[in-house]
Amino acid sequence: MPRPIWSGAISFGLVTIPIKVVNATEDHSISFRQVHLADMGRVRYRKVCELDGKQLTDDEIIKGYEISRDRLVPVTDDELAQMPLPTARAIEIVAFVPAQSIDPVRIGDSYYLEAAADVAAKPYKLLRQALERSAKVAVAKFALRGRERLGLLRVKGDALVLHSMHWPDEIRSPAELAPPTVEIDESEIDGAIALMEAMGQDDLAAYHDEYREALEQVIAAKAEGKQPPSAEAAPEPAGQVVDLMAALNESVQKAREARGDGEHATVHDMPKPKKKLATKTTAKTAKKATAKKTTSKKVAAKKATPSRGKPRAS
Repeated sequence: MPRPIWSGAISFGLVTIPIKVVNATEDHSISFRQVHLADMGRVRYRKVCELDGKQLTDDEIIKGYEISRDRLVPVTDDELAQMPLPTARAIEIVAFVPAQSIDPVRIGDSYYLEAAADVAAKPYKLLRQALERSAKVAVAKFALRGRERLGLLRVKGDALVLHSMHWPDEIRSPAELAPPTVEIDESEIDGAIALMEAMGQDDLAAYHDEYREALEQVIAAKAEGKQPPSAEAAPEPAGQVVDLMAALNESVQKAREARGDGEHATVHDMPKPKKKLATKTTAKTAKKATAKKTTSKKVAAKKATPSRGKPRAS
């Protein structure tokens, strides 16, 4: 388990839970150094004052806020640490909301919360079980890395997880990105659902970073003085979809083949285009035609049959 990046407490009403914050994720990306192409010398960045040209150490540098082009207001780390912020050393829970009410777009980095001492075990477990039983998540405010943040507390296994969240005014509206209004047939929706079922997956553990693996192969080959493996030819981009149902049918078939589904496949068959409306209309038309034909025969028969109440004229 990595080292804690922050220590404080969860403020839960009048309950205080001492905790340590630990990164819940790790980055496996491959990083590079910048080098001089001619001689492979390292390229380094130096912090130089633009007024006197002097190279500075970190101890000589503080933060400054630019009020105007020619005026900066200095702000020291001590001044930031002494700000009257109630969330400076606490994760203050401000509300409990249904889990499904949180927009995933707002969720950022994730952190595990570790009980900091034996005294924290009982209130930690209490909060965890209360969240589980209520099917809710906690919305909290906390300060981390020089700014106050909005957070989300939820349960993962036997631990509590803290997700940083964007403030409401930081979320852009997607309204202008919506496509123009189009008509979608019910059979097309059913076809898309069938494709979703064919592509269903319960466990994502099989997925991995293929780009990083390919990059490792390139680096290994270069280190051994060999030629890096060449990339395979990229597939031709698909053209514009004209027949949506045909594309869905083909996609479902390919998804089944990729999963190895045979005769015991659990996915549904692709729906056929619905023709209920047309069938009903045809039936009604035929019924009306039959009724009209029957009425015409009755009228003709009545005209042809002589009346029994009057004698025929001689």
